[in-house]
Amino acid sequence: MTACHTRPRRRDWRGPLPSDGRPVPATPEDLFAFLDSLGIAHSTVTHPPFFTVEEGRPWHDKIPGLHCKNLFIKDKKGGIWHVVLPADKRADLNALEKRLGAPRFSFAKPEVLMDVLQLTPGSVTPFGLINDTARRVTVVLDQEMLASETVNFHPLHNGASTTVRADDLVTFVRALGYTPILISIPEPSPVAA
Repeated sequence: MTACHTRPRRRDWRGPLPSDGRPVPATPEDLFAFLDSLGIAHSTVTHPPFFTVEEGRPWHDKIPGLHCKNLFIKDKKGGIWHVVLPADKRADLNALEKRLGAPRFSFAKPEVLMDVLQLTPGSVTPFGLINDTARRVTVVLDQEMLASETVNFHPLHNGASTTVRADDLVTFVRALGYTPILISIPEPSPVAA
């Protein structure tokens, strides 16, 4: 018997819409069911909530795969960007703006994060794109990250980390209707001594 890997209709796996018409945020169980429907293998490790990469470092040896970070950014014209890169890589936002041809970047406020991905600070993850029903986000994935075999992200909350193959992350993003930008995220130039 072979498994059927078709994408469920959004309302089927998210449940009914509440009376205000806003979609109910996906739960980790919804996320895992969607990954399963795509044939994406995943494993999850629970841990204390992490709000920064530094707080999670003691767990990096306990969870195999590349640990990643997420930059949730707004540009000066109101565009929203989700940039995903290795946890230890620093991004040069000025150089990234130029490479992407984007207006001036700044980090999005928590209210924007909640409005668009229905996540709180410290829980930003590309898996949160499952909640962007209006597809407002431009997704940018770092090629260095994608060169890793497996990558780790929070499963919609920061009390766990979910591991997937890097190629499957791209599959997930595309299955949601995004065309991710795959580039090498520029790093800051070293300061001359």
